[in-house]
Amino acid sequence: MDEETKQGDIFGVPYNFERPSLGRLIAARWQPDAGMIVKKPFGIGYTLNLANWRSWVALLVVGLLLFQEERGNSESEDDSPVEVIVD
Repeated sequence: MDEETKQGDIFGVPYNFERPSLGRLIAARWQPDAGMIVKKPFGIGYTLNLANWRSWVALLVVGLLLFQEERGNSESEDDSPVEVIVD
């Protein structure tokens, strides 16, 4: 009987359902010779390569956008109605 395929590609998207180990998880996210996006060590798709400086820039931008959104939500707690006059 054939063993199920635990890793491969579906429509160009990689998947890997082999049991992850700590070493494999760390090695997959820290690849100095690879690009910004690398295959996930477990699951479907891609993840950021933390050895690439562009990944840190992307994380910083996302963090700043989330901070700005939270700050904007806390400042706009005034839910009073606004009157609009149209001439």
